[in-house]
Amino acid sequence: MTQGTGKGREMETGREIEIQAGVEAEIETGKDIEEADSTDRRIQGLMNLIRRVHGMVENADIEKHRQSQDHIGTILSNTKTVEYREVDIDGMYGEWVGVNRAHMKKYVLLHCHGGGYSTGSLYARTLTSKLAESTSMDVLCFDYRLAPEHPYPAALEDALRAWDYLMLLGYGARDVVVTGDSAGGNLALALVLKLREQKRLLPRGLVLMSPWTDLTSTGKSFQTKAEVDPVLNCAYIDRMVQAYAGGLDLTDPMISPLFGNFEGFPPTYIQVGENEILLSDALRLHRVFVEKNVPVKIDIYPGMWHVFQMSPVRAARAAMDKNAEFIFDVCR
Repeated sequence: MTQGTGKGREMETGREIEIQAGVEAEIETGKDIEEADSTDRRIQGLMNLIRRVHGMVENADIEKHRQSQDHIGTILSNTKTVEYREVDIDGMYGEWVGVNRAHMKKYVLLHCHGGGYSTGSLYARTLTSKLAESTSMDVLCFDYRLAPEHPYPAALEDALRAWDYLMLLGYGARDVVVTGDSAGGNLALALVLKLREQKRLLPRGLVLMSPWTDLTSTGKSFQTKAEVDPVLNCAYIDRMVQAYAGGLDLTDPMISPLFGNFEGFPPTYIQVGENEILLSDALRLHRVFVEKNVPVKIDIYPGMWHVFQMSPVRAARAAMDKNAEFIFDVCR
């Protein structure tokens, strides 16, 4: 999705209507599966469900793929307890997400959305709405420019623009917790690396959900989890790498943060699913943080998949509660 487009759009094609109906039906099926007695059967059923839903949004046409993901995000984030407020961030579309009740204003979450650096932020509403609800804090999500039209460093430049916007509003660096999922986890790490490079104050904490940390794709789970991951596959990741950083040095820490120097980084919480090919990206990041004495914690969720926190399952609700606990702890 390009900047400032797709907000409040009506579905325009029969295929998109089919996607909406299918997702709603699949979610109801998922609720039934979740109640099954057998844990193994339940997880396998949920994995098959996720494969079906994910298959609905796969499209070789990047614009159709973006629109499908945005529509799914709108469906899954449909809640009356949360408000969405559009904001212009120096020409970049942004969205404030907050709960419809008295809530904390001292601290704010800056969310870097995922999507392989190629899809937009409406899909992230499934996470930003949950973050706002679980923490009772406002969440700012921004529409960074997308690849392949805008490859690296466009997204990082836009993340800095969103950070500067918060500073101009009067927030201090220590008032901000940066969150990110998948490619957004990559961007969150790159943002903090860039802030430190510029000798600026760093955020209060980091929350990373299934972070994509190594664009060289050298983690062992790219092989060991290739057959079980219901969301990602190596071919898709290769396309996203080429779109975002084709021809560049993939070991550049601003592209693959795993290779960065994390001395002095803020407290960080990592969540990852057991059944995703990016498992190694999270595990190796955790190990590097420990080596650099960064306060870090990782939770590996049995049977779960890439950014499972988006899904209507118990593990997702528990994970969002854990995210909130971490955020409350660092904001004390």
